[in-house]
Formats: sequence, structure tokens, C-alpha cells
Amino acid sequence: MRNVNVNSIGEYIREQREQAKISMRQLAQSAGVSNPYLSQIERGLRKPSADILQQIAKGLRISAEALYVQAGILEDRPADSGVRSALLADPQLSERQKQVLMEIYESFRRENTAAEPVADTESDGPAELTIGSPGAEAEVLEAALAAEAEAEAEADARAARDAQTVSKNRSDSASD
Repeated sequence: MRNVNVNSIGEYIREQREQAKISMRQLAQSAGVSNPYLSQIERGLRKPSADILQQIAKGLRISAEALYVQAGILEDRPADSGVRSALLADPQLSERQKQVLMEIYESFRRENTAAEPVADTESDGPAELTIGSPGAEAEVLEAALAAEAEAEAEADARAARDAQTVSKNRSDSASD
């Protein structure tokens, strides 16, 4: 992963927001972040996490992948076989699911790129490929599932906090 130029991601977000003619306050609200935090990101004072970038991408109605590339989380790659496009276009997958599937896909591609053909000297069959360390696919899948579980736990905690706030506000207004 390359070094992240924090200013460039903030500048990029500001440019995208201005092109979409969205105020900072509107973007902060639609992305579910505070206005001061978004301002700090745009000014290069804060480095947003992948989850925050995903929320900002939704608010801007742009691809989260574009923000990930700009932030240095994903490498900018040439045109692909269509797998990435298909994943990003699938309306039945959540943004988090798309991200996890992309990470798994990229992991397999890296393993296959690093694979060296090894001649099978005992048979006349085709050469075999050595694909990474044993169990690498399981490790990637396990990490992806752990990331998905963590994201779901965070979403559940956020929903519980929101429900408590709504309940408190209702009881406060009822007592008035």
C-alpha cells in the first residue's frame, strides 16, 4: 500500500462535493459524520477510515472504490476482466459486502500473480502452479468474515445508540 497523502483525499472529497453542489453540512448529514469532522478531513487534518470513506462515497453518490484509490487503500488498476465492475454494479450487495468481496478477489489475484510455474517431472501432464502458502485462501476468507462481523457489530451498536437517543427524546418530550 502506498503512503497516503491526507491532504489529497480531503481535497478530492471537497472537489467531489463542490461538483455535486452539496454543502458540507448536507454531506456530513447524509454520510452520518459530524460537520467539524468532515471539515477536518477536507482540510487534511484527519485521515478517514475505510468505513468513513464508504459513508462519504454514499453521500456523494460516487464509488467507494474511487475514494479508496485516492486514499491509497486500494491500488489504481487498469481495466479488469469485469469482475470488479460486476461486483460494484450488483444492487443486492451492500457496500461493505462489495468491499469484502473485492479484497478477497484482489488477494487471489496477488497470489496468482506471484505464482511460479513448476514443472511436474514425474508425469507428462501439464505444469502445476504453486499458489501462495497453504491455507492462504482460508486466511483471507477468515479475515474477510471477521471484518464483516466487526462492521455488523459496529452498525448494531450505532443502531442501539440511535434507538436509545430516540427513546430518551420521546420520554423527554412526553414529560414536557
